[in-house]
Amino acid sequence: MTLWHKDHAPGRTGWHEHRDGGHYVLARHWPPRFDLVAEADFPVVNAARLARQVRQDIWRELQHLRGFSPVVGVDVTEHAIRLRAGGRAIRPIPPKTADRLHDLLHDPERRARWIAWAGRGRR
Repeated sequence: MTLWHKDHAPGRTGWHEHRDGGHYVLARHWPPRFDLVAEADFPVVNAARLARQVRQDIWRELQHLRGFSPVVGVDVTEHAIRLRAGGRAIRPIPPKTADRLHDLLHDPERRARWIAWAGRGRR
């Protein structure tokens, strides 16, 4: 279980970034919270670059949800990345939103774009 520091300050972009070994989290508000979540596996690429690209597309897809704030968590192993995406919501989440998020994470065109972009900064 990961413990989040309450006094964690956002970076220069206004987004909180937390790295701990093979774990990376990108969130607008701290501590991160997943009221809505979907997961997907990826090849090993730059975790921060992948998280930023996914976060942008989540926002584009779900920006109509008032009070929604995206969160992306990435767990990196030697052979793969497990990405957990979603976010916090201050209002009830409409039905089918989880399905939309799942479909976004598994869309072949988006995945190819994310992997290509994140692979450029491979670490």
